[in-house]
Amino acid sequence: MPKHYKMSESDNPHSTMTYMKNGKEKKMKLEKPVNTARKVLSKRQKDLMKLHSDKHTKEHLDMMRDLMKRGFCFEQAHEVASKVVGK
Repeated sequence: MPKHYKMSESDNPHSTMTYMKNGKEKKMKLEKPVNTARKVLSKRQKDLMKLHSDKHTKEHLDMMRDLMKRGFCFEQAHEVASKVVGK
């Protein structure tokens, strides 16, 4: 399929993420989610989050949970949350 049939970045809701850091609005380019969006996390994801919770802040975990509900896998969500929120 030709390149011009490809969906543009502005049409893709997962292509960028806007967040505040040090009082300034910043944008981060995101890769495509591995899974489809869902309303609740799977049992495996919940178990991983429980193990992960003792080393990270509530903000980090909340962002990861939101990203995983949007379809990102655990590793993708952790990478983005670490860049945006930190530990």
